Amino acid sequence: MGSVPFRSCVRVLMALSLLVSFSQFAAAQPKPIAESFTTNGTAFRAIVSPERLERGRYLVEGVAHCFMCHGEQDYAHGSSLPLPGRKGVGKVLKGEMYDGTFTADGLVCPNITPDKETGAGTWSDAQIERAIRHGIGHDGRELSDYMPYAFFRSMTDEDVASVIVYIRSLPAARNPLPKRNVPFEIKVDLHPEMEPKLAANASEQVKHGWYLVRMAQCNDCHTPNDEKGKARTEMMFGGGQRMAGPWGDVVTPNITSDPSGISHYDEAMFLKTIRTGHASGGVRELNTFMPYRYFRNMTDEDLKAIFAYLRTVPPVKHHVDNSEALTYCPICRQKHGFGDKN
Repeated sequence: MGSVPFRSCVRVLMALSLLVSFSQFAAAQPKPIAESFTTNGTAFRAIVSPERLERGRYLVEGVAHCFMCHGEQDYAHGSSLPLPGRKGVGKVLKGEMYDGTFTADGLVCPNITPDKETGAGTWSDAQIERAIRHGIGHDGRELSDYMPYAFFRSMTDEDVASVIVYIRSLPAARNPLPKRNVPFEIKVDLHPEMEPKLAANASEQVKHGWYLVRMAQCNDCHTPNDEKGKARTEMMFGGGQRMAGPWGDVVTPNITSDPSGISHYDEAMFLKTIRTGHASGGVRELNTFMPYRYFRNMTDEDLKAIFAYLRTVPPVKHHVDNSEALTYCPICRQKHGFGDKN
């Protein structure tokens, strides 16, 4: 057997060296930000980083508007933002009505601050992820769909991890809350019928808007229910859901591109409406229950993507105007301003 040429030996040694270096490099890399959800409740991990902290703040205090439920606010004085020091403390819902079919009395939005006795301080990342995207509480209970897990289920692992990192950064606040006490059975319902459609040829901007719209739950509020409380998906984004509470008694408007909706809006007017809380060029003030005080924290790029997506949804003919006298609407079968125009 002949001797191996020196150049071949060098090549082999270099290859082995590169292989060892690559193995060391791979071993040194951080583990995945968030592994896939598993039923044993242990797989999901949210590793802290400055970037994730800021992204989580942006989502929680912007598009996902988490503190509207997991916080205390003073609607009587016109604000849906949490009172000082009350971010994440949770609350018991009282007297809130949705479309005349669902009253939230007795539901509890839990304390999600890191307080170990009354908050989420002992919950694992997997338990929080499971609540956000799957509708199962840290203690294994099925959550009411008042918690919008059906809309958050589309959140990426990275965004869920960012949300977890941010809420863990909140000051721990002691706020004992009772257990929920409702007269109806609660079952997880991911509302597949409420998934907004996306065209196959959608642009990247529209796809991004679609993602944000789901996280913001726009179609949940701007779609009426039938007499049994089921969404009338043929009217998605067409307005007509009644919401009554400390913010007043309002019916959500039509945000499709039909002339009865926001066909007169352009991108600039849409951004101005969200930023200022005044619609149609500033002539109408939005009800404080509309989360514009959270949405205005979003970037122009994200708000433009939402508007681009809304421009693609099927138009729905449905006149709604909360500044007008209440008249019966044969379309959503309730009374609201301009109901007689339908």
